[in-house]
Amino acid sequence: MLSKKNLILIGIGIFLLFIGFFCLASGPADNPVSLSVAPIILTIAYVVIIPLGILYSGKDEDK
Repeated sequence: MLSKKNLILIGIGIFLLFIGFFCLASGPADNPVSLSVAPIILTIAYVVIIPLGILYSGKDEDK
């Protein structure tokens, strides 16, 4: 079961996805924000934040 920390990390990842796609859609096609910043944000969200939110287990409180 996902804990509160997992859901917060997944929520941050989804928020970064919205920001990344908004940056990607803004301005003309040769805009530096849509060519460099948006792919970096999307890669961080897809490759780091969302998998971390799914796989993070934290400390076991059963011990």
